[in-house]
Amino acid sequence: MDMERREHLRGLEEALGYLFENPGLLDQALTHKSYANEQGRGVRDNERLEFLGDAVLDLVVSHLLFDLRPRLSEGKMSKVRAFLVSETSLAEVARSFGLGGYLRLGKGEEQTGGRTKPSILSGALEALIAAIYLDGGFDLAREFVDAVFRPLLEVEGPSGLDRDYKTRLQEHCQGRYGSAPTYRLVGEWGPDHDKTFEVEIRLGNRVLGKGRGRSKKEAEQRAAQDALALLG
Repeated sequence: MDMERREHLRGLEEALGYLFENPGLLDQALTHKSYANEQGRGVRDNERLEFLGDAVLDLVVSHLLFDLRPRLSEGKMSKVRAFLVSETSLAEVARSFGLGGYLRLGKGEEQTGGRTKPSILSGALEALIAAIYLDGGFDLAREFVDAVFRPLLEVEGPSGLDRDYKTRLQEHCQGRYGSAPTYRLVGEWGPDHDKTFEVEIRLGNRVLGKGRGRSKKEAEQRAAQDALALLG
């Protein structure tokens, strides 16, 4: 990493409140596969870090819910966690740190607004969590996630977080446009026991949102959440 890039990343470290012992981990967490593919051998993207960060995030958020919401059932905790770690929520957190401005993207992603895409921002945040975990250990990664997500739980509580986005979106569309949105499965990946589904929401010819989940219902809820964010 050159000195100019290193100095640039110091601004992000200040925003995060964490100084990396190994700044190369931070740089990798912010490197999208489109950039790595263009650069060729020797440049590592953030996808493996994203995988690890997703696991760390799930564990810490689950522990937070267990501690802060002792009366929530297992089913309710699952719903609140799904909201907190959804692509839309993680992208909002990433934006709060200005993460988009530090990403390394390929030319194609740069030209198509990759710095603002929820999928890229949420993936980079998960990779960042993994980078902190590898650099400083689990306790420091937990402190970071705790600092970010505890306020959401304390301020909004379960009633504010546990929302049926499909119902809210349908009411919004019926009230404003006089018609209901439609949901379409646009992709699925993985073996039968561990599938990921992607759903698209349309209102007429307009795409309102997309979402992914471990089930079609979860993907629909996340797509509805994405659509509500778009519609304000």
